[in-house]
Amino acid sequence: MSEYDVIVLGAGPVGENVADRVVRGGLSAVLVEHELVGGECSYWACMPSKALLRPAQALRAARHVAGAAQAVTGELDVAAVLARRDSFTSGWKDDGQVEWVRGAGIDLVRGHGRLSGVRQVTVDTADGTATVLTARHAVVVATGSDALIPDTEGLRDARPWTSREATSAERVPAGLAIIGGGVVATEMASAYASLGSTVTLVARGGLLRGMEPFAGDLVAAGLRDQGATVLLDTAVSRVTRTDAGVEVHTGDGTVITAEEVLVATGRTPRTTGIGLETVGLAAGEWLTTDDTLRVPGHDWLYAAGDVNHRALLTHQGKYQARAAGDVIVARATGAPVADQPWGRHVATADHAAVPQVVFTDPEVASVGLTERAARAAGHDIRVVDYEIGNVAGASVRQDGYAGTARMIVDERRRVLLGVTFAGPDVSDLLQAATIAVVGEVPIERLWHAVPAYPTVSEIWLRLLEAYGR
Repeated sequence: MSEYDVIVLGAGPVGENVADRVVRGGLSAVLVEHELVGGECSYWACMPSKALLRPAQALRAARHVAGAAQAVTGELDVAAVLARRDSFTSGWKDDGQVEWVRGAGIDLVRGHGRLSGVRQVTVDTADGTATVLTARHAVVVATGSDALIPDTEGLRDARPWTSREATSAERVPAGLAIIGGGVVATEMASAYASLGSTVTLVARGGLLRGMEPFAGDLVAAGLRDQGATVLLDTAVSRVTRTDAGVEVHTGDGTVITAEEVLVATGRTPRTTGIGLETVGLAAGEWLTTDDTLRVPGHDWLYAAGDVNHRALLTHQGKYQARAAGDVIVARATGAPVADQPWGRHVATADHAAVPQVVFTDPEVASVGLTERAARAAGHDIRVVDYEIGNVAGASVRQDGYAGTARMIVDERRRVLLGVTFAGPDVSDLLQAATIAVVGEVPIERLWHAVPAYPTVSEIWLRLLEAYGR
C-alpha cells in the first residue's frame, strides 16, 4: 500500500493541473491513468481537431484577400494535413507528457483506478495485479467524459465514428454523415468537407443551439458554402451498416448514404467502473460539486473537469483544477480558504463567464450569457447588435468580411452579461470580452478602452456607439 497526500484519477489536462497545483503547494500527488497521459484533449479532441481545421482556414483566408488570392493555385495536401495532425498527438504516444509529469514531481501509476473506500483507490494494472493507494487529504476524480451514442435503431450496430475516430482517422472517407448540431458536429463537418469528403450534417434542431441563434445560422451558411449538405430540424430514425458503408434514414423518409457516420450528440460522464458506489454515490452519473469542486457530503472527494458537468471545455476544466488543487492545499495546511465568489479557491466563472470558441468558418466566440439565458435568469437587459463587416479593420482583414457581434447589457448595473461574435478570426476578440464580463467593467469605463485603428477590435467602439452614451 502506497500513501500520498492527494490521489488524482485521470491524467488528462485537468488531472495534470490538479496534481501540479498540489505539488507546488508542498503536498505529494499521484496520477492514475489507464490510457494516454495527456488525456482526451491532447490525442482525440482539442489539439488534433484544430490541427485538422487550421490548414483549410489558412487557405480560405488567403483566398479572401486580393493579391494573396491570385497566388493560391493549389488545393489542400490531405496527406500533409494528416501528418501535421499526427505531429500534435506525437503519434499517439505519451512519452513527452510522462516526462513532464515526472519533472513536475508527480508520481504516475498506470492502470484502471477505482475508489475502494474512503480516501482509498485500488488500481488494476495491465499485468493483472492490484495496487492500493491511500490519500491523506483528498481524492480527485478527473476522469472526463465519453461520446454519447443515442439509442437510435441500428446506430450502435453500425459501428459509428465518435469524436475519437473523427480526429484520429488515417484516411478521409469519400462520404461522411454527421448526426448532431453542436461544436463537434459543426467543426468536423467543416474539417472533412475541406478535406474532400462529401459531408451531410443532420441536426434535430438548429446548429449551436446553446449560443445566439445568429451564430448557428452563419455557421450553417458557411458549411453550405464549403459544399456540405446541412439538414436542420431533421430527426434520424434508423442507421444501417451496408457493404458499401452506411445508410442514415431520417424521419421524413430521406436516406443518406455515406462511407462513415459520425455521432456527435453530446457527452456522458466516465463514472462507471470507478467505484463511486463504494462511497454512496451513483455510478454512471455526473458528479455534483460545490464551487470549490468538492463533492457534497464527502469532505475528501473532489471532481474537476467534464465529469462534474459544470462546463465541458478543457480550459474551464483546467481553471477548475487550479482552484481545486489550491483549496486542497489550503485545507490540508490550515491556511485561509477564499471561497467567496471570485475568490482564489472557487470556480465562479463556471456560472457567469465561460468563454468558448467554435473553430468553424466563420468562427464563433462567446462568453457569458446569451439573450435567452439572461432573460430566463430574470435580468433587465438590452441587446446590442452590430455587423462586424462595417468596421474598417474588418475590411482590411478580409475582402467581403461578414459577421455579427452582440453584447448583452445588464441595464440595472450597466455591465456586460455576455458577448458573442461570429465571423472570420473572431476568436482573437474573445479575451477582451471575457475580461469585461468577469471584471464587470461598467459601460462608462469601457468607453475609455480605446481600440486601435484599423483593427477588428474597433467593433467594441461600434457596439458602445450603438448602445449610446
